[in-house]
Amino acid sequence: MSHSPSFLIFSGRSHRELGERIANCMGSSLGDLSFEDFPDGEIGVQINENVRGRDVFVVQSMARRPNFYLMELLILIDALKRASARSVVAVIPYFCYARQDRKEKGRVPITARLVADLLERAGVSRILTMDLHTEQIQGFFNIPVDNLYARPAFVEAICGKGIRDLTVVNPDIGSVKLGRAFASDLGADMAIINKRRLDAERVEANALIGEVADRDVLLVDDIYSTGGTLKKACGVCRSLGARKIYAAITHGLIIGDTLASTDVEKLFITDTVSFSREDLSEKIERVSVAPVFAKAMLCVIHDASISSMYQHCSPKVSV
Repeated sequence: MSHSPSFLIFSGRSHRELGERIANCMGSSLGDLSFEDFPDGEIGVQINENVRGRDVFVVQSMARRPNFYLMELLILIDALKRASARSVVAVIPYFCYARQDRKEKGRVPITARLVADLLERAGVSRILTMDLHTEQIQGFFNIPVDNLYARPAFVEAICGKGIRDLTVVNPDIGSVKLGRAFASDLGADMAIINKRRLDAERVEANALIGEVADRDVLLVDDIYSTGGTLKKACGVCRSLGARKIYAAITHGLIIGDTLASTDVEKLFITDTVSFSREDLSEKIERVSVAPVFAKAMLCVIHDASISSMYQHCSPKVSV
């Protein structure tokens, strides 16, 4: 596909590499813009090409420095609207503050709703994101929100890994829907771990519903942060006789050196979050979701159905 004058793609500084991959998948290139950080920490931005009357996509994954990159995204959107862009679609591979989506105790914020309000107020016309922590966050917006899924890309990557007698394990109740979809695509059994979160960094996992003895296990979840959930889940599966343990996790934040102590054979993570080469472990296999975002963006441009992208998911792994 040749570069179309009707749309432009820009990228913030959170994950420019992913922005370039998406643009390449669309046969295009990233638009030209300049950033300037002032001595007091304020962010300045200038769009260096004409966006008047164009449909614009802005790629910004709000990870690593969520407050900074959220503010940078808001400023980018404001600049594009003031430059008379026809529409601004925020492509947010990782949506920050998604875990704060409800009041679990008194006198706490619903920060996911606050982020939604900020994006709408800035002037964004549509959101493309991936594997939201909870799908009800879409209801916080009064504009279209397309929650894309990394699962088909994971299923393709897992093909040929020699996994047999597979059980897909949900590390907590919240990931049951995700696990059921993986089990269906892979023709596998499913199990659920009883997990209780003690605080922001600690979890407790002590029971499993299902069968993992003498079977390979695939743990599935949306976010790997401190690794507490994954480590506990691995311990439960191993204690009940699981053979090889794999994991497929969309957003690999991987805070600190936690993966080394985790009993997984291979961790499949997407490129929704930036990684330096020094951060990559031999246990990690990266799965690019740039083609998924590119297809969704083309659907938006051509007014096609995004849900049709997932109608032909089928088992691709012999188990």
